[in-house]
Amino acid sequence: MNRMERDFRPDGLAELEYLDGEYRVVRPGSFVFCAVSGLQIPLDALRYWSVDLQEPYASPDIALERLQQKGLTPR
Repeated sequence: MNRMERDFRPDGLAELEYLDGEYRVVRPGSFVFCAVSGLQIPLDALRYWSVDLQEPYASPDIALERLQQKGLTPR
């Protein structure tokens, strides 16, 4: 790895504010935990979250299940 290929993001848990179609970094980090499964999700792989619940999810299936549990989408 040369100097130009380094990843300068801080390691550790990030704190995010989940918005429509994007998120805002409140505290820098390299990952978040899925609110349902507890799996570690690297920020560059984070694709699913709930704005209403302010929670990240590891997969679309997990996100749908959680939203159905909370009554935010039809079963």
